[in-house]
This record gives sequence, C-alpha cells and structure tokens, in this order.
Amino acid sequence: MTTLNHTVVSHTVFRLLGVPGLEDQHMWISIPFFISYVIALLGNSLLIFIILTRPSLHGPMYLFLCMLAGADLVLSTSTVPQALSIFWFHAGEISLDRCITQLFFIHSTFISESGILLVMAFDRYLAICYPLRYTTILTNSLIGKIGVGIFLRSYGTIFPIIFLLKRLTFCKNNIIPHTYCEHIGLAKYACNNIQVNIWYGFSVLLSTVVLDVVLIFVSYVLILRTIFRMPSQDARHKALNTCGSHVCIIILFYGPGIFTTLTQRFGRHIPPGTHILLANVCILAPPMLNPIVYGIKTKQIQEQMAHILLANHK
Repeated sequence: MTTLNHTVVSHTVFRLLGVPGLEDQHMWISIPFFISYVIALLGNSLLIFIILTRPSLHGPMYLFLCMLAGADLVLSTSTVPQALSIFWFHAGEISLDRCITQLFFIHSTFISESGILLVMAFDRYLAICYPLRYTTILTNSLIGKIGVGIFLRSYGTIFPIIFLLKRLTFCKNNIIPHTYCEHIGLAKYACNNIQVNIWYGFSVLLSTVVLDVVLIFVSYVLILRTIFRMPSQDARHKALNTCGSHVCIIILFYGPGIFTTLTQRFGRHIPPGTHILLANVCILAPPMLNPIVYGIKTKQIQEQMAHILLANHK
C-alpha cells in the first residue's frame, strides 16, 4: 500500500466578487454606495467638529455621540472604498493579511458601536431616573474610562480571531462572493476544521452585541417606568423627547442586522446577491443616518450647525 505525499496549496490572495449575480449592475449599485459614503464622511466629521469645538456640547450625551460618529467613520471607511474599487475598477483582489485586517476593523468597530449605544442608554437612564446626581456620576474622567473600556472590549474580543484564521489552510477556493471580508465568510474556505472559529464567533456575539441589546432593553424598561410615574404631562413629553433620537439610532443599528440574520437563516430561496446587499445596508445605513437623526432631533446641535453656517456665510 503506497501513500501519496502531496502538498496542499494555501491561498494567500483572494478575489472579492462584489454582489454575485448582479455584476452587470455594479455601476448602478455603486451610486447609492458612493452617495451614502460621502454623506457619512461629511455628516460624522461635521458632528465631531461641532461637539469638540463647542464647550456647550461637552456634556456626556454629546461626548458619547462623538465616539459613535468616530466609530461610524471607521466602519464605513473599512468597507465602502473596497466595494467601490470592485464596482468601478473590478479590483477585487485582496491579500489574506489585508482581508484579515479588514474583517478585524469591521467586527471590532461593530462591537464598539454596540457598546457606545449601551452607554448612551445608561446615560439616558441616569439623566431621567437620577437627574440630580447625573453630572456628579458621569464626570469627564469616567466618560474617558468608559470610552477606553468600550474599545478594549471590542479589540480584545476580536483580536483572537486573527490567530484563529492564521492557523487555517485555505485550499478550497479563493473566490469570495462579497464586497468585504468577514470572519466565517473567510474561514469556510479552509480545509481544516473550523468549529473553534464558529463557536468563538458565536460566543463573542453573545457576550457583546446580544448582551448589549438585553441591557439596553432593561435600561429602557426602567426609563419608561420612571417617565410614566412623572406627575406632569409636560415633563413626560420632554423626557420621552430626549430618548427619541437614541431609540431611532438603536433601531437603525440593530434593525438591519436582525433582519439580515433572519433572511440568512430562513430565506433559502432569496438570491445570494440580495443577502450581500442586505449585509451592506447594515454597514452603510447607520453611519449615513446617525448624524442626520441627531441633527434633526437635537436642538443644541441644530443651533450650533446654524451658527457655523451663518458665520461662514457672513
């Protein structure tokens, strides 16, 4: 009995296809991608500039919003330029290291955003349930520590994924039917057993995003309980109004993600291109709409924006 010794070739370069099945429509698909990216860049940069340069906006809520805008810039910049290069120049080739770097930033920034939304819910809970102690609890020192904690949690949980992917041998295929790299999407092209990757990815999701959603829900249950106990209708209306923009952002962030997960789980007859477009909506929509929602619904930001525009006009 003879054994055949053959070396397994591990791919170090991959090709991102873009939106499979809709390759002939790539130029048209690129238009909403480009517009949403420009709006996200301008909107979030303006929001950061206004918050950092206006001392009246150095309160906890605005500093957390500034963190969210920064995370939005990283999330959209990690994905959209790559997608546009595929749509416009058919430049889908990506090295394994670049692919892992991209998915590291996408996943860690997504977890950061989830963490920021949780602390924003905590901020609203303190502001409504303990208004007299609000400024003494949420000091700038604590806000700084919370910010560091959010980013350490996100980078710390995603960092092991680099090594979990680096240990794999990618011999199955090097064609990825997507506009960007993601953990399991890349791992499934390995010849090795990827159970560790699957379970680690699942445990990260449970211990970060799912836990955040549960805690946000609990925060809002406590907030609503306090609001409906308020004696005056005017106070109730004002309290609900301060939560409005945050609730909109929560729906925008988690909504498309939940919908995409459900369609992947149950929508077996949905074309793969639709799944890819939905996955991109999860990454495109929040960075583009967050500054718009806060710009429309927050009076102080509206005033500062008007002040800047009028000053430039003069």
